[in-house]
Amino acid sequence: MPVTEHLHATPQAVAAHIAGLLRAAVAARGQASLAVSGGRSPVALFEALRTQALDWAQVHIVLVDERVVPHGHADSNTALMQRHLLQGPAAAARWTPFFEAPPPDGSPSALDALVHSASARLAALPWPLDVAVLGMGEDAHTASLFAGAAGYQHAITTPERLAWVVPDSAAHARISLSLQALLAARERVLPLSGAAKLAVYRRAVQQADPALPISLVLTSTQAPTSVWIG
Repeated sequence: MPVTEHLHATPQAVAAHIAGLLRAAVAARGQASLAVSGGRSPVALFEALRTQALDWAQVHIVLVDERVVPHGHADSNTALMQRHLLQGPAAAARWTPFFEAPPPDGSPSALDALVHSASARLAALPWPLDVAVLGMGEDAHTASLFAGAAGYQHAITTPERLAWVVPDSAAHARISLSLQALLAARERVLPLSGAAKLAVYRRAVQQADPALPISLVLTSTQAPTSVWIG
């Protein structure tokens, strides 16, 4: 299925689109599942999305990826979600974090155990995801799929839903939805802004290249991707 581009996008327009997909999922299956990315970029989207009129109590929300830090840490995506999305009407959503506390060390064995326990926590959610809201860095990473990082090759090849990645170019070990979990989503939504990111996107949409992780999503024909260019 082709990528669909929406130009001059606003957070409100993206939020309305996501809410429409979630309403359709609830109408069709009685519940919906939404995965969202963290970082600074989606704050305005979260604040627009949380006011949308839908049956939030039937919406399951998870993160696309999370840094392996305590929830009170400044870099925690969980804390970001709680401040900016899980407020107002959206506070009724069914929120499942990957973990309650990070392991005492970041060894591969500890990260393996964390992924295993996170997978068990998320097993009861309605899969595949109805909507996965992605971000993209100027290095073309999406979720925590950083090209060349420890765990990256496993994360883009495993049939499991979660994987750990330890990037060289960013702080903290991560737990991320795997490439296969992202590709299985019924729709992927990618908001973009800024000339640098747009240039990366234009390269990545041309062909799949593991050096550009977002390209592995954009070139997939498994489900649609809507790209919202602000």
